[in-house]
Amino acid sequence: MNFAVEIVKEAGHMFLDAAPYMLIGIMLSGFLKAFIDPGWVNRFLGGRGVAPVVRASLAGIPLPLCSCGVIPAAAGLRKQGASASATTAFLISTPESGVDSIAMSYALLDPIMTVARPIVAFISAFTAGVLSVFFGGKEEDKNTEERPDVTCSSCHDHHEHNHGHIRDGGRRSIRDKIRDGLRFAVFDIWGDLASAFFLGIVLSGIIAVAVPQTFLEGALGGGIGSMLIMLVAGIPMYICATSSTPLAAALILKGVSPGAALVFLMAGPATNVSAIPVLHRVLGTKRLLIYLGSIAVVSVASGLALDSLYEFLGTSAQATVGQTEEILSPWISWGSSVLLITLWIISRRSRRIPRLFRFFPKRG
Repeated sequence: MNFAVEIVKEAGHMFLDAAPYMLIGIMLSGFLKAFIDPGWVNRFLGGRGVAPVVRASLAGIPLPLCSCGVIPAAAGLRKQGASASATTAFLISTPESGVDSIAMSYALLDPIMTVARPIVAFISAFTAGVLSVFFGGKEEDKNTEERPDVTCSSCHDHHEHNHGHIRDGGRRSIRDKIRDGLRFAVFDIWGDLASAFFLGIVLSGIIAVAVPQTFLEGALGGGIGSMLIMLVAGIPMYICATSSTPLAAALILKGVSPGAALVFLMAGPATNVSAIPVLHRVLGTKRLLIYLGSIAVVSVASGLALDSLYEFLGTSAQATVGQTEEILSPWISWGSSVLLITLWIISRRSRRIPRLFRFFPKRG
């Protein structure tokens, strides 16, 4: 009984932590739908080959989105014409790096770690994208897929109306764009991802209770063994690139090698168990395996290379743990959680456009 209660508590904490970032990602997907031309997305990130992968890998590096927040944004890009390989690359480079995490790395870590972080994020994203091109299977055009296959059936009538509106080819007002973006974010994105997201939250609670707290003790020091431990430890954790930086700095101060800390900085933000079911929904089995394998192999290889670089330079990693840490108000966490559940209920039960969207009246 206590075990079940602890799972519920840990899953609840995970949901409160993840909800604001998932909500940001959902809203970003609506913004992208509203104001970015699908034709531009198709030209920039669509098509086969390496070029879209390179562009997606670079585009994700400065964006401050975590592994949960990036999924709805990437799903939106995918449905607007981005290739599956480019989407895979975007899903890796975005949570592993960001302008906020780079700034915090500069504040808490040394210049070598600060520079290494976005470089390794690009390499891992590029590797996964290229492997996806050659081994990910047949590309499917998400723009031409039928909506009932990817969205809840209760919203089918709404989607048909929305598609007809988009096909009219006329210029749309800002209100029209915002309304369509909100529809897309709530029904197409959140309605499609919510079930897998909630499943992942429950799984993360189980792992958080089942994994002993002393698991990280064996990670002290360097070598491939400690890096593998850091890799495994990072998978069940929900931690974004920014909030992982103070923890990595503390680990370095306690004796973890910079390479092992780098593995944690890469694997932690990009692979949390709550996101894996949703990633499977977006990428499919083959590309999910490529995604996870690329992160694991590139992270460990980069960690070994980084330790060798420090040894070659004859220097040690420097870390300063100050007062900087990522803190969200409980009101934001609880408010985001309630809003996510409300939007999920709307996406599941509403056969007509709810009053929320009638605030943005149709033209004509």
